[in-house]
Amino acid sequence: MNVAVGIEDGEQTAFAPASEAGPAPKRIVAAFGFWIFLLSDIVMFSALFAAYAVLAHATAGGPTAAQLFSQTKVAMETACLLVSSFTCGMMSLSINARRRADTYLFALVTFLLGAAFVALEVHEFADMIASGAGPERSAFLSSLFTLVGCHGLHVTAGLVWLAVMMAQVAVLGFRASVVRRLLCFALFWHALDIIWVWLFTAVYLIGVQP
Repeated sequence: MNVAVGIEDGEQTAFAPASEAGPAPKRIVAAFGFWIFLLSDIVMFSALFAAYAVLAHATAGGPTAAQLFSQTKVAMETACLLVSSFTCGMMSLSINARRRADTYLFALVTFLLGAAFVALEVHEFADMIASGAGPERSAFLSSLFTLVGCHGLHVTAGLVWLAVMMAQVAVLGFRASVVRRLLCFALFWHALDIIWVWLFTAVYLIGVQP
């Protein structure tokens, strides 16, 4: 048994056995770090949800949620994002099976659905601003644009990430590092879908109630 011996105040002190295992594998370190990132993101969105809940009725005489939201557009956005979560899951299965053609196919469908979601959200924001319901109009609208816009920015970042990862698959194939990043992306994308379900419920369902 390996024992480290130290000298303190003239006395010999035995410490715990030295570890021979070495540092944790990179995949474990990367997974742990990515979970920390996701949890910090959830904490941030929790703060934004709390701010929206407090300011939901602070309209300052401006338009309310019931007057602004189009349930048809929101339903289309939700459908795009939820279906993209399914295709992202199929992409993960294709990656595990090392089926490159299927990986490209499901990645493309995921990208197109995510892009459609972002386009619908941008169009919704543009219509609101054109009608005078911009983020500066009231505290309610400021919190709404911040919460929904932050989620939209995350989806946009995910689309860029997915495009970069497909380029890496084309150049490097299914290397361990590439597969690890792709699976991290899938986890990120599913987390965005879960946050959208919360957002849809709090803003577009409960939020329109009088």
